[in-house]
Amino acid sequence: MTGARARLLAWFFSLAVLLSGCSSANGVDEAASDQPPPVESTQPADSAHAAGGEVALATQAPPPASPSPTSVPAPVPAPLPAPVATPQPYSLNLYQQGDFVPQYTFDWCVAASIQMMHNLIDDTGGGTWAGRAQQSELWDMARMRSSDSFNGANPFGWAAVLTAVRMGPYEVVSIADYEDALQAAARAMASTGRPVGLVMWSGRHAWVMSGFESLGDPAQFPEFPVTGVRVLDPLYPYGSGQWGPSPAPNSLLTPDQLATQFVVREPRRWSSALPAGYLLVLPRP
Repeated sequence: MTGARARLLAWFFSLAVLLSGCSSANGVDEAASDQPPPVESTQPADSAHAAGGEVALATQAPPPASPSPTSVPAPVPAPLPAPVATPQPYSLNLYQQGDFVPQYTFDWCVAASIQMMHNLIDDTGGGTWAGRAQQSELWDMARMRSSDSFNGANPFGWAAVLTAVRMGPYEVVSIADYEDALQAAARAMASTGRPVGLVMWSGRHAWVMSGFESLGDPAQFPEFPVTGVRVLDPLYPYGSGQWGPSPAPNSLLTPDQLATQFVVREPRRWSSALPAGYLLVLPRP
């Protein structure tokens, strides 16, 4: 019984030692399993020199930058040509009823033309110039301002009086070409809104241009054909046996009709420094 107990105690002791050894091994494994896995070093072999105080230089060139895509500009459309303006019929007429004034003598055509030009400019209708006494006074003023006039009034006196009575400025011009003269007269009327004096019958008579018609606005087109001219002849209704009848006030004449009485001034009629041509008493701005 004693021997059996001794053997039993020895067996329990051996079992206890065995169990303690197993638990100790298991603890080590569990502690080891809680640590992070070892990290493999990515440092190059030359890092040992860096650890010694030297700076490691990169020996590998960076990869080349990929070229950015080149954008192709969209084609710019060519500008469209500006549309060419087409001349349209154009007209200007300053005449109103009552603007016409006859000349009271066969000599006072310039004075009567000054009266009519005043009426065309003054569109209020309240200051009509038409009296005989006034016409006589204007005739004397024009004669005093004329030179080489054979005791009458010439275009220079006409223009000087228009300027003196504050309807100007006006000036006398001579234009060699007939169509150019009509264009100059129409252009001056369109730009100033004032009538033009026409020196008729080769320098012997005075008419007033009260309006015109053309193909194209003179303000838009450097060249434009004048298709009609409106006129006031202070000698109406008498006219001339040599030059033809007087047109009715504010008649619209074609250039060909006007050309029968609006002709080049004769140099011997009265002397001046102007070259021979079609004489106009033109308004200026």
